[in-house]
Amino acid sequence: MKKKIKIILVLFLFLLATGCTKTLKDDDKKVVTNPDTGQSLTSNILCQPSEEKLYKLYEEHDEELQVQLNDLPKCREFTPGKLKYQSLWETIFVKPLAFVILKLGYLFRDMGLSVMVMGLLIRLLLFPLQIKTIKQSQQMQKLQPEINRIEKKYKDKTDQESMMMKSQETMALYKKYNINPVGGCLSAFIQLPIFFAFLEAINRVPAIFEGTFLKTSWNLGMTPGTGIGQGHYTYIILIVLIIGTTYFSFKNTMNQTNQNPEMAKQMKMMTTFMIIMIGVMSINLPTAIALYWVVTNGFAVFQGIIVKKMVGKKD
Repeated sequence: MKKKIKIILVLFLFLLATGCTKTLKDDDKKVVTNPDTGQSLTSNILCQPSEEKLYKLYEEHDEELQVQLNDLPKCREFTPGKLKYQSLWETIFVKPLAFVILKLGYLFRDMGLSVMVMGLLIRLLLFPLQIKTIKQSQQMQKLQPEINRIEKKYKDKTDQESMMMKSQETMALYKKYNINPVGGCLSAFIQLPIFFAFLEAINRVPAIFEGTFLKTSWNLGMTPGTGIGQGHYTYIILIVLIIGTTYFSFKNTMNQTNQNPEMAKQMKMMTTFMIIMIGVMSINLPTAIALYWVVTNGFAVFQGIIVKKMVGKKD
């Protein structure tokens, strides 16, 4: 089991190491940001910016780009096979997702709406996996007293025969409760690359950060911190939404597992720390990514309620 988990982790790390977003830096190794929006720019973008100011900003740092602007397709003409980037991670995940986001964006005439719809579609596609993961988690809770009994039984035994017996009894329990020991890891291995790739696709397509959301004053490339600094105080609503949906999403996850008091206390402390950290990070999060964060966390809460009713009804 441990060997399988290690293989999964190695494969996942390999995928991440072969084509992640790279921040654009100038000759002095300082991160290049858009002075109008506060957004950090990306050096391995997938297509040319169409907004004149943004195009000129990238043009000033053409030598620092992974692929020069003239060799990049226009975002409206982008297809997964047109670009020179050929890493496994980009080929399988990033470029196809970027292509679909752009197509939906031009169809809706709103890239922010496209990002939100795509985020929801991904959540819906992964919904069966989420149900399976939660069911496995609940079965593990039922199994835990018997696992503790086996641990106590072989506590002071270190000989090979005892270890083999312990392993056999444990596997028999997993079979009895119909639990796959690596099921949770496999589920995470399938889900995490898709979520990471989706964020990669957003970060690496300049067109997503051009324009506004639903014809409001929310610029899709603007960070709430910069927006508030320019007097656009409606960005406070975005920060509140990020923190609120994150809090309820974490709370919903905690409620799906029965934890002992000590573990529950630790989880509560960790959740509080994560919410504070995400709240601080949200100040510098471009609006397009913030919208994705809000809608997917909001859906996760709704999804958790549905799953709880479905599993509870079955029980």
